[in-house]
Amino acid sequence: MSDQHVGTGAAGSGPVRLFLVDDQELVRAGFRMVLDAQPDMTVVGEAADGRAGVEGVAATRPDVVLMDIRMPRMDGVEATRRIREPVDAPKVLVLTTFDLDEYVFAALRAGAAGFLLKDAGPAELLAAIHAVHEGDAAMAPSTTRRMLERFVPQLPDGDQERARAAERRTAQARLAPLTDREREVLRAVGRGLTNGEIAAELFLAEATVKTHIGRILHKLDLRDRVQMVITAYETGLAGRE
Repeated sequence: MSDQHVGTGAAGSGPVRLFLVDDQELVRAGFRMVLDAQPDMTVVGEAADGRAGVEGVAATRPDVVLMDIRMPRMDGVEATRRIREPVDAPKVLVLTTFDLDEYVFAALRAGAAGFLLKDAGPAELLAAIHAVHEGDAAMAPSTTRRMLERFVPQLPDGDQERARAAERRTAQARLAPLTDREREVLRAVGRGLTNGEIAAELFLAEATVKTHIGRILHKLDLRDRVQMVITAYETGLAGRE
């Protein structure tokens, strides 16, 4: 089988257009069988490595890319970074074998909207694709936080205090555009709380929480809720407990 198979057609309204990138032909065939059976989805292309995936995505302009991580020629992290560069870039849903994987964390930092275990059932696969396509994160924020706690490098003991002071100054500058209430909401998102849980904790309407989240995304130039969790953690707003 060739490295790349590309369907025809341009992006537009209608079914969710999907592109599959995985070096295992059986995995791609399994996903394609499930996805092409859905009336509101269509697979417009597939590739067996990251480089072919980047080229195929540019040619077919899908809505969502299902991206494997460990592949020949170009891995899924670099492929995700390149695919996400354009302003109108498709969403990327990472495929992984383990839910706490350093490569998955790197892909999230590169712009992926979430991740999915390869052994997920059809219902979970379809739900994740719909979530990503509609702008949500296809993973629990608490899972992102566990990844951060595991994979953010730790500084040597002798450098910690000086580094923390510098980080506090950087964090204050980075979070300066936010109001006190928006910082509270960002901290809660970083802790992995849902909108409903944030509303209950801060005595707000859930619609108000959504409004605050939209403003935070805009002010900090963040793509999605996953990036909010990463930002809350990196600035110390939602540090280790």
